[in-house]
Amino acid sequence: MPYLLRRLLPLLFLLGLGWFLWTKVRPALSSFENPLDPAPRITVTHNTVLEKVEALGRMELVRYQFKDVVEYKKSTYRFLPDAKVALIVAGHAVGCLDLRKVRPQDVVLEGDSVLRLALPEPELCVWQVDHSKSKVYSVENGFFQDAELVDAGYKYAEANVRTAALQSGILAQTTQNAELILRPMLETMTGRRVVLTKPMPNPVLPQKR
Repeated sequence: MPYLLRRLLPLLFLLGLGWFLWTKVRPALSSFENPLDPAPRITVTHNTVLEKVEALGRMELVRYQFKDVVEYKKSTYRFLPDAKVALIVAGHAVGCLDLRKVRPQDVVLEGDSVLRLALPEPELCVWQVDHSKSKVYSVENGFFQDAELVDAGYKYAEANVRTAALQSGILAQTTQNAELILRPMLETMTGRRVVLTKPMPNPVLPQKR
């Protein structure tokens, strides 16, 4: 009997040690992903910081959508062909009124039934390229500067969106839409007939001598 006990004692010790290690390691192993699990586990860590708060008073009244094919060419070296990129560009521009510019003297009540409001000048508040709807058609002779060439082409296209919007009369359309959208809204709010006019210039004060 003592001989059998001496033979089983090391085995019992190893079994006990194995069970102890398994209880310690099992929680850590359960955190690993199952390689056969088709749904991966995603962990995202972020820290959002509020950097700036701005008061907004712009009322967007019209949006113009543009589609353009831009070929941007750049001369690089004297004896090498010009670098060239072709872009299919989608962009938009937005006309708005900045209502923060309305002054107290711009709001005039006439009797009991009329509200006369001098609106600020219309503005082009947004013009930009929509990169999700744009793409690079081709790049030639980039000489390892394809990214810079494409970026320069998009910057040119964005500036062209602004020019095209102004030439297409977006500011005049903004004023017209103010009549169609803003005036009925103000009449409902005030119960008066609303007359929209252009802003009066600030009076020029005489200089003191």
